[in-house]
Amino acid sequence: MLAEIGLLLLVLGVSAFFASKFKFSVVPVYLVLGLALGEGGLVPLSLSEEFLTTGAQIGAILLLLLLGLEYSGPELASAIKKRRSVGVIDFLANAIPGAAVALVLGWGFIGAILLGGITYVSSSGIAAQLIRESGWQRSELSRRVTSALVIEDLALAPYLPLLTALISGASAMTGLISVSLAIAMTALALVVSFKGENALGKILNTQSPGALLLTVFGAALAAAGAAELVGFSSAVAAFLVGLVLTGEVANTVRGRLAPLRDLFAAIFFLFFGLGVNPIDIPAALPLALLLAVLGIAGKMFTGWWLAKDMSDSMAWYRAGAFLIPRGEFSIVIAALAAQSALGGQIQTVTLTYVLLTTVASSIVLRLFRSKFEA
Repeated sequence: MLAEIGLLLLVLGVSAFFASKFKFSVVPVYLVLGLALGEGGLVPLSLSEEFLTTGAQIGAILLLLLLGLEYSGPELASAIKKRRSVGVIDFLANAIPGAAVALVLGWGFIGAILLGGITYVSSSGIAAQLIRESGWQRSELSRRVTSALVIEDLALAPYLPLLTALISGASAMTGLISVSLAIAMTALALVVSFKGENALGKILNTQSPGALLLTVFGAALAAAGAAELVGFSSAVAAFLVGLVLTGEVANTVRGRLAPLRDLFAAIFFLFFGLGVNPIDIPAALPLALLLAVLGIAGKMFTGWWLAKDMSDSMAWYRAGAFLIPRGEFSIVIAALAAQSALGGQIQTVTLTYVLLTTVASSIVLRLFRSKFEA
């Protein structure tokens, strides 16, 4: 088992190296590797399933924890206040088409809620990576794109527990309690983020980075586990843990956890690919292509709305390109769907959809690279 895990990580590392060399997102590379190593793939894995299952859970938690660490309460409040219309436009242009397609296919109400969420949420992780790679991380455009991503992420706080309740067949009261709990916990995290920076800075000593790493990582895992026990989303719980940490504490933890995040995020995307049989992809490709076309058009329209008042006439192309890729959140939503009757089909369509949108984003960025640099 150790040899298999070691070879697996080695392959992931080499693949990530080449993806970086050609300035390509690593997410589709990891997903394709998962397809190749899963059931029906070229070299199916057999010994390390338990390790990959646990590693994928930790990867999802770390992705959301680091995302929460990127923001503070005041930043979130300011972003939402300035870009409220963008949130509405983004939802109408991306969630509604996905939900409509599900209804046309006869997937019912739960299928519409699932597919609408999958097509709505951009990948914050991939978008952040693309912004860094293109050198726009300190620009006004990046702040606008980030505000749209934050609004999407916050929308998941009530969405994920509601979806969990619907899929599990819980009663309306149980679903209402879950959503109310999610909203209350999000509000509490925002209040602490607003008021608690100095207090947390005194409690969490940044001069002991090792202890700080263990404390925050342990808190995120404990919060995620406790959240699952009460029907709350473990991913959103980890996001809220990151959200309450601001200032120097957040900066120190980000630096310490980023390499760990990269390791387990790779396992998370790989694990999702392992759960899909490549034989099923051709049947899912037409639907995934339709969703990708709608998703690309929807995010480009969102990008235009986001940057239409900027002096740079090409800014909306950049904004749309950064928002096109779907990734971790779409995959998390599809993973929740595994318990439903549509589970296998949703997962296959989602993986293909994530691959298509991620590749499309990279192509759009390359097409307009010279104009970006100008």
